[in-house]
Amino acid sequence: MIKKAVLPVAGLGTRFLPATKASPKEMLPILDKPLIQYAVEEAERVGIKDFIFITGKHKRAIEDHFDKAVELEERLIKAGKLDLLKKINSFEHLNFAYIRQKEPKGLGDAILCAKSFIADEAFAVLLSDDVIDPNFSVLEKMMSLYEDKKAPIIALEEVPPEEVSRYGIVAGKKISDDCYLIEDMIEKPDKSKAPSNLAIIGRYLLTPSIFRYLEGLTPGKGGEIQLTDALRELLKETPVYGYKIKCRRYDAGEKFGYLKTIIYFALSDPEISHDFRKFLKEQLSCI
Repeated sequence: MIKKAVLPVAGLGTRFLPATKASPKEMLPILDKPLIQYAVEEAERVGIKDFIFITGKHKRAIEDHFDKAVELEERLIKAGKLDLLKKINSFEHLNFAYIRQKEPKGLGDAILCAKSFIADEAFAVLLSDDVIDPNFSVLEKMMSLYEDKKAPIIALEEVPPEEVSRYGIVAGKKISDDCYLIEDMIEKPDKSKAPSNLAIIGRYLLTPSIFRYLEGLTPGKGGEIQLTDALRELLKETPVYGYKIKCRRYDAGEKFGYLKTIIYFALSDPEISHDFRKFLKEQLSCI
């Protein structure tokens, strides 16, 4: 079983400035939980208990969020709000570690920062920008595929052709309805050069061999160490598979996707869905 997860959270969050000037983008709320909590809960559901956050400046709020809050806990106990106490203490059985990425040199560099934490184990990588419908266990499916193939697994999603330049795009051989043997991948290609419309999204199961390829990379597109470039070198020597997801995935790393994520979760929340649906209908009728 894969028991460790790496969560890169050192990004500057420039798409949400000025809100993210001093507050982490990963702490932006979706209803009553920050983005990063959804990623941790997703990993926890498949048995992952050890988490390493690759952080940067102004990310201390993430550490505080997963730490104990003694004064708040005492107040909740005195007020008899034990349901809220349970919610804020739901991570006490998990282990969290934090490593600072000294410079914002890309996703590949962020993952390389976790090398000493990972040692010789396979591990998961979750990008909190990509919010997966919690009713579907993408990681569980990926882990099952990993157990079968004993090789790196990357989550894929079909995207509209006009959006391929926003993602890493793969070329691959279809093995089954949801499994591809990846043959090549390109980071953010022009529409005319994209080998397919299968986009890499923020869920990976990787083996420790990836660190060797990351260490040998020179900065690529955008002056960053790209994980896609390391995976491209890796697949020359070992199979890399893609799992095509079949569920809702929202890109909460940009404004429109963030709003869609909030709306979806609000419409799915039993406490507020009825009133929120009514509110939306009223607002739409006024336009």
